Amino acid sequence: MGIVGNLSPEQLQSFNSQGFLVIESFSSPEELHAMMNRMDQLLNQFDCSTISVFSTKNQKELTDDHFYESAERVSFFFEEKAFNDDGNLRQSKQLSINKVGHALHEIEPVFKTFSRSEKISSLLFSLGYKRPVLIQSMYIFKQPGIGGEVVPHQDNSFLYTEPSSCTGLWLALEDATITNGCLWAIPGSHKNGLVRRFIRDENGVHFDNPSPSYGHKDFMSIEVKAGSLVVLHGDLIHQSFENQSSKSRHAFSIHAVETDGCEWAQDNWIRRKVDPEPIYSS
Repeated sequence: MGIVGNLSPEQLQSFNSQGFLVIESFSSPEELHAMMNRMDQLLNQFDCSTISVFSTKNQKELTDDHFYESAERVSFFFEEKAFNDDGNLRQSKQLSINKVGHALHEIEPVFKTFSRSEKISSLLFSLGYKRPVLIQSMYIFKQPGIGGEVVPHQDNSFLYTEPSSCTGLWLALEDATITNGCLWAIPGSHKNGLVRRFIRDENGVHFDNPSPSYGHKDFMSIEVKAGSLVVLHGDLIHQSFENQSSKSRHAFSIHAVETDGCEWAQDNWIRRKVDPEPIYSS
């Protein structure tokens, strides 16, 4: 296996310069299989009579109680293109789900074991965290043919602390390529700060500013092999395109924020009844 845990000075320098870092072979094939197998089981058990759609293009219109309550649950969200004009699934539920979130890391043992592992906590401490918590997790499917676009965004927009402190950890469960919808990022864009926030108030959820325009030429593709971990600075501008290929692009994503000297914004979309427990390196 490759480097897992404490980052080298060269890795830290690259992360601070680019705003992202790829750590190859972060997870073993056995870990990947365990997570994918457990998700297969959860999907088989899922009653798809509960319909909630996830979209980064129409977040305000599609955000509902199911989305809000997912902060402390294991909730299922469908792709926008999963349904026909009659409101029925075009194909099996296994090929129609966009993601499962947002508390897999707390509720499901297989995902909890990975999320609270020594290699994750050591990585966060390498990045300067003192009392990190994992605030959300997602299993992302990027389904073949219908896997939806994720528009350019910054993670700090959705998971804001004062001062900002979010880091995304994106684990490729399958190979991620340009063809099946890999991540794209603007290197160094984290140095320009946060451009807008996703706010929840009495009117629901909305952004406080319009999205800037970004040129495709500014983005760099991040193609990785299964088992690779992509570390994303909270202010890094990143996205992914639709998966128009015949191959899925499964990934497991967790987000950490600092609680030592940082305050969770009360107008974030996530409003938990029970505060998450900090993770510590052993």
